[in-house]
Amino acid sequence: MANYKQNSKKPKKVINKEENKTKQKNKTKSSSNGFYYSFLTIILLLCLIQITISAVLNVSKVISYKAKIVQITNTRNAAMTLNEQLKDNINNFSNISGLEAIARNNLKMSSEDEVLVIINTPKEEEKEEKSKIKSFIKHD
Repeated sequence: MANYKQNSKKPKKVINKEENKTKQKNKTKSSSNGFYYSFLTIILLLCLIQITISAVLNVSKVISYKAKIVQITNTRNAAMTLNEQLKDNINNFSNISGLEAIARNNLKMSSEDEVLVIINTPKEEEKEEKSKIKSFIKHD
C-alpha cells in the first residue's frame, strides 16, 4: 500500500520562464483585442444610429416635398383657369356686344332708344341693421 500512495502522487509540472512570458503576452493581446472589438462595436452602433436618423429625416423631407408639389400643382391649375377666364373676357370685351353689356350692367347706361329702369332691393346686411335698430328702440 505504501507503493500505491507514492505512485498516486502527481508529478510536479516544470514551468519555464519563457512559457510564463508568452502567457502574459497572450493575456495583454487578448485584453487589447477586447478593447479594439468594443471600440469598433461602439463605432458601428454610432454609424447605425446616424443612418437611421438620416433615413427618418429623408422620409420626412420626401413627405413635405410631395405635399408642396400637390399645393403648387393646385395653385398652377387655379392660375390656368383664371388665365382662361381672363382670355375669354378679353375676347368678349373686344366685341361691341361685350362693351354694351359692360355699359349696361356696371355703368347703368342705356342706348338712345332704350329706357333704363333700376329697381333697388335692400341688401341683407341693411335689413339686419334696420331690424337691430328697431329691436333696440323697442327695448328702450
